[in-house]
Amino acid sequence: MTSRFDLSLYLVTDPAMTSRRGLLETVASAVGGGVTLVQLRDKEAPARDLIEAGRALKALLAPTGIPLVVNDRIEVARAIGADGVHVGQGDLPPEAARAILGPDAVIGLSITREEEIATFNPSIVDYIGLGPIFPTGTKSDAAPAFGEHVFAALRRRLSCPVVAIGGITPGNASQAIAAGADGIAVVSAICSAADPRAAARTLRTAVDLALKARFARY
Repeated sequence: MTSRFDLSLYLVTDPAMTSRRGLLETVASAVGGGVTLVQLRDKEAPARDLIEAGRALKALLAPTGIPLVVNDRIEVARAIGADGVHVGQGDLPPEAARAILGPDAVIGLSITREEEIATFNPSIVDYIGLGPIFPTGTKSDAAPAFGEHVFAALRRRLSCPVVAIGGITPGNASQAIAAGADGIAVVSAICSAADPRAAARTLRTAVDLALKARFARY
């Protein structure tokens, strides 16, 4: 397993939201604002097209040292030399992803319901995407929002880094960190922003201040 990643500000790309500006331009701008990890997510694109986009994105991120993970599409992750994958409860199991991608790959797992915590194997999974913490309109099939108190209770049961996802904005990012998240994952807050760099900078500042305040209490 690897620890070479920072969950502070985790950008999940969306093909519809980045289509006007372009995937690479959106990500480059967001990285300039402080994004620390990027996930390439496109459930519908043909593998050939996603591999082409992924290779270009990997090349863009390489000089920055920011890892690139691929949502679900393990064959794409392997083809482009991605740093890892993020899988959901209905995707290929983390154990299979680890077997395919090897011990150094970053493996993330989504948990959207309390009962799914039983699927977490800390010897396989590097981080958990826990949420939605707040109501979100990004995914039409999203589970009901946890809210901060339930999120905090679930987070305490997970012995690995946790990134909060779901309905996160500059106005509530600090609440996600206060609830125990090690970082925030966002889609529309950056991908749909008029200025992704400025949006990322605002979010990153909120996260950094919240983490500093949390650590100062211990």
